[in-house]
Amino acid sequence: MVKLRLKRCGRKQRAVYRIVAIDVRCRREGRDLRKVGFYDPIKNQTYLNVPAILYFLEKGAQPTGTVKDILRKAEVFKELHPNQPHLSK
Repeated sequence: MVKLRLKRCGRKQRAVYRIVAIDVRCRREGRDLRKVGFYDPIKNQTYLNVPAILYFLEKGAQPTGTVKDILRKAEVFKELHPNQPHLSK
């Protein structure tokens, strides 16, 4: 099973995260299938490769809680199912 989750990067006390598609059996810093985004919680900046994220979501990938919140703020779920507003809540 594939998950969309955060992969920690950066230095001590200054973490930044990559949003990656990764097999659930891999560890956090393990080998990812594809990098699909970037999140900096200190500067509150986000970069998302929306077509790649939509591809993995359509194939059945499950986002973790934090990634789901990031995608919800970026309104990615509205692009996935534009006619079903209850999925974006």
